[in-house]
Amino acid sequence: MAMERKNKNLAIVDAARLVVGALHPGYGPRYYPSLKHNLMEPFFSESSVTPQKHYKIIVIGDPTVGKTSFVQRYVQNSFKNDYKGTVGVDFALKIVKLSDTQAIRLQLWDIAGQERFAWMTRVYYKDCHGCVIMFDLTNRNSFINIHKWKRDVDSKCALPDGRPIPCILLANKCDLPYRQVDQMEIENLYMEHNFIGWTETSAKDGLMVNDSM
Repeated sequence: MAMERKNKNLAIVDAARLVVGALHPGYGPRYYPSLKHNLMEPFFSESSVTPQKHYKIIVIGDPTVGKTSFVQRYVQNSFKNDYKGTVGVDFALKIVKLSDTQAIRLQLWDIAGQERFAWMTRVYYKDCHGCVIMFDLTNRNSFINIHKWKRDVDSKCALPDGRPIPCILLANKCDLPYRQVDQMEIENLYMEHNFIGWTETSAKDGLMVNDSM
């Protein structure tokens, strides 16, 4: 029974690993999404989740990289083929169950990538605990612009103790052919800009969506 519960905890650990890293940076993996530690261990020692812990995660990147589709797949396990660009910001909420008695609330802020909304990012980023920065593997410019997005976050966001918020890099649309970015380039950018990790994802197929969070 104890082993079964442990396996269950490990299976769902990825769903909140990003926000846990914000509070317990020593547990963060270097190569995402490999599991090097039980990142939920600090939560298992708590006796109650009333009220539920609340974490704000921002999802940013260039337009059309798949941010909204990613959030919809993660929260609703659905995908829509028709594209409608985000205006300003959209919100989604997911309750992540850590155990039979423990859960956290993830509020995801899906932020528009258009330049005309850039002046609002300081407002959108306020009080966030973690960040997803996404690019499209078939759009090299969206990869190049990761530098801009990461600098923007680092200049406007910090944890209460002054540390940068944890950011994960997602290479979306891995289901499509004709990639314009190779893995070595992604690995170098991940290390250069101090992301907590990176992985390829497909919001369309659901590949690595839950694991990446």
